[in-house]
Amino acid sequence: MSTPLPRPSYAAVLRVPHARRTFAAALVGRLSYGTVSLSLMLALTRTTGSYAVAGLVMALFGATSVFLSPYRAGLVDRHGPRRALLPMALLYAALLCVTAAVCWRPGVPAAVLAVTAAAAGACTPPLGPSMRAVWAGMLPDRALLRRAYSLDGVAEELLFVSGPLLVGVVVGVAPPAVGVLLSAALVTAGTLGFVTSPATDGPRPAEAQAEAEKDRPEPAGRAGAGQAGALLQPVVVAAAVGVSVSAVDLLAVAYAGERGLGGGTVAWVLAALSAGSAVGGLLNGAFPWKSAARTRLPFFVAGLGLCLAAAGLAPGLGTLVLALTGAGLFVAPALTTAYLIADESAAPGFRVRAGAWCNTAVNAGGSAGAAAVGLLVERLPLPVCFAVSGAVAAVAALVPARRRAASAGWAGPVSRRPSRSRPSRSRPDRSRPSPSGRP
Repeated sequence: MSTPLPRPSYAAVLRVPHARRTFAAALVGRLSYGTVSLSLMLALTRTTGSYAVAGLVMALFGATSVFLSPYRAGLVDRHGPRRALLPMALLYAALLCVTAAVCWRPGVPAAVLAVTAAAAGACTPPLGPSMRAVWAGMLPDRALLRRAYSLDGVAEELLFVSGPLLVGVVVGVAPPAVGVLLSAALVTAGTLGFVTSPATDGPRPAEAQAEAEKDRPEPAGRAGAGQAGALLQPVVVAAAVGVSVSAVDLLAVAYAGERGLGGGTVAWVLAALSAGSAVGGLLNGAFPWKSAARTRLPFFVAGLGLCLAAAGLAPGLGTLVLALTGAGLFVAPALTTAYLIADESAAPGFRVRAGAWCNTAVNAGGSAGAAAVGLLVERLPLPVCFAVSGAVAAVAALVPARRRAASAGWAGPVSRRPSRSRPSRSRPDRSRPSPSGRP
């Protein structure tokens, strides 16, 4: 007899066995990503005395972290969290400690800083995609999984708000390199707690590979192409959200400067976007959607684009804050839904990689958006720049939704890992309803 599923709610998600422990450990590790960027930037600026060198080193750190993310996620898929994630985190933490050590005193050659930072970025453990894969394994019910992803996305949003605040406290009493050491300690402790949780137990890599081969009788090339096509929509939307949201940072600065407002104004504007995103994420997870995730996703990203375009027409600070709060309402739902679609599009043994591609798209889109808007804001009126950033999101809404072709014997993403209390494999409804960028 199968155990009845709890009524979908955020409390029910956290009542699932081992969920609280696993989620808390993952959040501790992911807090490292909210502290490391500012800590490292301050440490590099202090030791080099050059914003240009610090910016270049940070760009290398970010590039190796973002663009190697799918490959690191592939290691987790193939070998499991305990064999891949923990060594990766320990190496990443060790390289952060080395970077902090070379930043401790001024006068270190830029090449040394670049090599150590780039090596550290290359080892960044994919805790976000791994946690979402664990959520999918723990929660066979898609309504519960949607709430878990929404909760995960909102928590991650808060980590990237609280992380810089924590760094501000640290650098008030210690050198910035201590913040880098703190980041290393957080990722070590969080990853250790995560991989030792019973929730991360899964089939051995050989068993997962055998299941993948059994459940995918079609040729590997055709299967890969089908999965790539199914991931196109969520990856493009994630990239568009990254472009649009990163553009807001610079546009808010330009808006304040154009109207002679103080720098503190920018913080309020960006806080409105984050607050809207948190509220939107919670509402999205709690609402009993009847439509499929692939149907909802275009509306979320189109709503983001329209609100950003409207923000460019704001006559004053109050209306700008309202417009960006409205835009934020669509950010977390768009990313959460993209992650859900990526999960349900993933073949057995590819779940962490599917989430990592969305992560990579968000971060790459963020970098591209900041660079592009930096060029546009000096050449075009501010309302046009807002409209362009919104148009990127609106265009992403036009990307067609494609499902991964079902192969014989494949029961979908829910039944790839049977519940301990439900030994039989059930075939879920294909129309079931279905979180920054960041490692």
